[in-house]
Amino acid sequence: MNAPAGVTERLTGLVGALRAHGVRIGTGETVDAAQAMAALGLTDRELLREGLAATLLHSTGQRRVFDPVFDLYFPRLVGGPMSEGRESDAPAADREELRDRLAAALAAGDRETLERLAIEAVDGFGGYGSSPGSDGWSSYQTLDRLRPQTLMARVRDSVRARQEGAAGFADRLLEDEIRRRIEVFRALVASEARRRVAERRGRDELARRAVAPTADRVDFLFAGRDRLAELRRTVQPLARKLATRLAARRRRAARGTIDLRRTLRGSLSTGGVPMKPVLRRRRPVRPELVLLCDVSGSVAGFSDFTMLLVQALHDQFSKVRVFAFVNRIDEVTGLLVHGTADPEGLGARIRSEATLTGWHGSSDYGVAFGEFAERYVDAVGPRTTVFVLGDARTNMGDPNLPAVRRFSERARRVYWLNPEPLSQWGTGDSAAPEYAELVEMHECRNVLQLSGLIGRLLPV
Repeated sequence: MNAPAGVTERLTGLVGALRAHGVRIGTGETVDAAQAMAALGLTDRELLREGLAATLLHSTGQRRVFDPVFDLYFPRLVGGPMSEGRESDAPAADREELRDRLAAALAAGDRETLERLAIEAVDGFGGYGSSPGSDGWSSYQTLDRLRPQTLMARVRDSVRARQEGAAGFADRLLEDEIRRRIEVFRALVASEARRRVAERRGRDELARRAVAPTADRVDFLFAGRDRLAELRRTVQPLARKLATRLAARRRRAARGTIDLRRTLRGSLSTGGVPMKPVLRRRRPVRPELVLLCDVSGSVAGFSDFTMLLVQALHDQFSKVRVFAFVNRIDEVTGLLVHGTADPEGLGARIRSEATLTGWHGSSDYGVAFGEFAERYVDAVGPRTTVFVLGDARTNMGDPNLPAVRRFSERARRVYWLNPEPLSQWGTGDSAAPEYAELVEMHECRNVLQLSGLIGRLLPV
């Protein structure tokens, strides 16, 4: 490929940054991307973006990482006007004049003008720090001062005026379209702020540290509503992959161990050499699964996702029972079956229809485990694998280890998936070390870890 100086390095840097975020890119995809770049050229930046995305990515969900990384390695421009006296706000008149032009561009849907205005906005309102060499550029500060979301009514009226006498958007569709255009502008401002910081700090460091990870690497405890909704959409594809893995493990397990007596008897026909081992054929019975899920606070998103995933795998087990708790415990198996039609509303339905709290609303593992051992211990038997989902934070209450010991002695296996980092176990009100002495506890902070653990720990 005959590329200008530095372009090849930018492409390899882009690939390296994407790999650091967990995007699997091999040599073949990299070569394809280089060929696509040679064929498309560098004149049309958006065309180049789509060409590289088509050759390097494997799913649409990876665009959330790809787009900001691409903006760092292939920016719209290099450098830009630097404002003096960055420690003070821009004059109010300049702000209103820019807001007027922004409203006009939003009404017209003019992408090119929005890009220019994003550059002006970051330059005028996004800088902080008085040092000439300061690398302080903030998209949050820019948008906070410009407040594009407050232009909704003005832009709507402007678009309606243009549509008089002609077919146009319905009111609801018009507002949705204006919101989309405002989000485009916000993304352009964020991209411009990152570009300026990258020129000072170095794009490689920024690409690794300042770009949000893919959904499967986002910590459950810190995932916002939009990321949790994105994760719920991955439940069915992930379940199909795990089901295939479990079926393969079950086929291997069905082969059984070597039957030594029959193998030696068969070897008599070959002079005592066991040429063909005889295996004991197993008739494995599909195991039972029980989930105990903490649905309080930030742990709820982790529990909701795991419940949906296990429900999608229910065909792999003879029986699946799910229990949710905060400081009281209740069976939610029936709610989960109906909740698969509305995964985003599952958590709210469980918390509204199940009895999860008593006289207070704080989590209490000891009381919940005690109630489970008294009311539902018959759900656990020698064929049952129990998964406990939660952060083991007891709010300084009694962890009730005897209750855990009681149901763990009845079960085939008990595993605890903890969404907190291992370094935080035992800090504050965490009883994780005490529980880990009784059951096998694993760190499970994101979907990547969860899928690996489920694939490895689920019984066959």
